[in-house]
Amino acid sequence: MSLETSQLNELHWLMEMLHNIDVGLVVLDRDYNIQIWNGFMENHSGLLPREVKDKNLFGLFDEIPETWFKRKAESVFLLKNKAFTIWEQRPYLFKFQNYRPITGTADFMYQNTTFIPLLAATGEVSHLCLIIYDVTDNATHKKDLQNANEELALLSQTDGLTKLFNRTHWETCLQSEYKRWKRSQNPSCLVMLDIDHFKNVNDNYGHMVGDEVIRHISGLIREHVRETDTSGRYGGEEFAILLADTPLDNANVFAERLRKTVEEATVKYNDIELKYTISVGIAEVSPAIQTYEAWIECADAALYQSKEGGRNKVTLYPKQ
Repeated sequence: MSLETSQLNELHWLMEMLHNIDVGLVVLDRDYNIQIWNGFMENHSGLLPREVKDKNLFGLFDEIPETWFKRKAESVFLLKNKAFTIWEQRPYLFKFQNYRPITGTADFMYQNTTFIPLLAATGEVSHLCLIIYDVTDNATHKKDLQNANEELALLSQTDGLTKLFNRTHWETCLQSEYKRWKRSQNPSCLVMLDIDHFKNVNDNYGHMVGDEVIRHISGLIREHVRETDTSGRYGGEEFAILLADTPLDNANVFAERLRKTVEEATVKYNDIELKYTISVGIAEVSPAIQTYEAWIECADAALYQSKEGGRNKVTLYPKQ
């Protein structure tokens, strides 16, 4: 075999390999016209090499932001260094459909892209090579893991029965709000409430009905609070609601509305129907309250007065 024949074979094999490798390979000239389009790109775009040859990249693929791409490419032309994009920064360069069975839930192919300068004989960069990697499996696995971690984090903050914040997370939020109040001095109120005669519910109807009552009041709390409020289960049948940026009078309106809604509601569990009430205490944070724990004690003291005063009422802690 002659040297010339051997070199031709090597060139043929090289071109065959580049056409069939499982990554995208695109070569652009300085005007961003396509010069090379391998089998990966053909298979995923549905466009043959002859259909894209000498066609402008942005005219064929309007999903590619022209300004961003040119800024990225020009640095490669100028500095003669590689550049990269990863799917976390930009999910894809070419919006190809995802056909992988393992990651079939992905709507499109996640991609990492490498920009490679191609030098002419003069030493100047005459063309730009794009290598497109399908990273859909890695991307979807990472996103699934992130979602799972977020769900676990939420579960660690949430009370299982009520779906409100648990006491640990709620107290952390209260502590943060107290620190914020010390800086801003904006009015904020803490509402503590307790289900009246809850022990009788459990004794007369059983714990399943008692749990339904707890779920019922939890649902009413979620309906009445704002997105900026923080509500949680303080313990047993006692609940706490942090009303940020809310003066005492407004907190009283909120609490009375909630108390009245509970009084008028009926809890149904199978063939059992029962009514219940709540007692409420409210404390607005003030300079006399030195810690967030003291803030809880003030609201709890007001709650105790409501229960001692006949229950099914709202009591305001004396503002000092």
